[in-house]
Amino acid sequence: MVRGASDLAEEYGVPPLVVGLTVVAFGTSAPELVVNIIGALHGETALAFGNITGSNLANIGLVLGAAAVVTPIALEGKIIRRELPLLLLATVVLFTMTLDQPLRSSASVLDRSDAVVMLLLFGVFIYITVNDLLRQRQDPFLTTIDTLPLISHLEKKTNWIMVLGGIAGLAVGAQLTIHYGSELATSMGVPPVIVGMLVVAIGTSLPELVTSVFAAMKGNADLCVGNVVGSNIFNAMFVLPVSALIHPLPIPAGGSIDIFVGLIFSLALIPVFIAGKTIMSRQIGGVFLAVYAGYMLIRFYTS
Repeated sequence: MVRGASDLAEEYGVPPLVVGLTVVAFGTSAPELVVNIIGALHGETALAFGNITGSNLANIGLVLGAAAVVTPIALEGKIIRRELPLLLLATVVLFTMTLDQPLRSSASVLDRSDAVVMLLLFGVFIYITVNDLLRQRQDPFLTTIDTLPLISHLEKKTNWIMVLGGIAGLAVGAQLTIHYGSELATSMGVPPVIVGMLVVAIGTSLPELVTSVFAAMKGNADLCVGNVVGSNIFNAMFVLPVSALIHPLPIPAGGSIDIFVGLIFSLALIPVFIAGKTIMSRQIGGVFLAVYAGYMLIRFYTS
C-alpha cells in the first residue's frame, strides 16, 4: 500500500515533501490504525488500547533497541529538540487523561472529549513539522520536485492495484486480528489488553522493526529514531483518539502504568543523547531490549 501510494502521488505531481509527510511517515502505522478502528467498531476496546500502549513500548524498547544492537545509532539533535518533546507532551497529556479515578473519583475512560484534545495536539504537531520543513529551502525533498519522472498508464494501473490490494489486506488482517486476538485472550485466561500488548502490538510494530533494522544495516541508523518517535506520536495523538471517537475506551487494569512506562522509555533517550555524545551504543540498545522484555514478562505474569 505504501509503495503504490507513494508512486501514485509522484505520478500525479504531488511534491515528494508531501509524500514523505503523509504516505511514508504514517504508512508504517497503518496496521495500528486499522486494527484499532476495527476493534473500536467491534467493542474490543481493551485489545485496541493494549495495541497502542504495547506498540509504543515495542517501538522504543524492541525496535530501537534491536536497531542499536545491529549498529550504533546516531541521535539527531532536531529529534531531541522537536519531536521528542512533542512525544513527551502527548504522553503526559494521555497519562493524565487516564487518571479519572484518582482525580475525579469516576471510572477511568478515554472519552470523545479527550480524543478531541489529542487530535488538536496532533494538528499542532503537523503544523510545526510542515512549517519547519518548508523553511529548509535546501531540503533534498524540495529540490527534486521538478525532476519527477513521467510514468506510463500501465504503471499507474499497477500502483492502483497495489494500493487497493494493500488496503484490502489491512482490512482482512485487522478483522482476523481482532477476532482471534479476543479468542486467544479467552483461551489463555488473560485480559484482552495483555494479548493486545504482547501479540497484536508486536505484530503491528513489524513495519517499524523491519524499516529500522534495515536502515541500520544500510548505514542509515539516524533514520531509525525519527521513524520510531514519529510512529509513537502518530499512535498516541491520532490512532488512539480516533478509536475513542468511535467508541469511548475504558482504561484497562494497568493501562495507566503502561503509558507511564512508555513515558520513562522516551525520557531515557535524553540522557542517552547527552551522555552518549549523540550515539546510542550496542550496550544501551541491549539494555533497552532487556528492560522491554522484562516489563512484558511482568505484565503477563501479574495479569
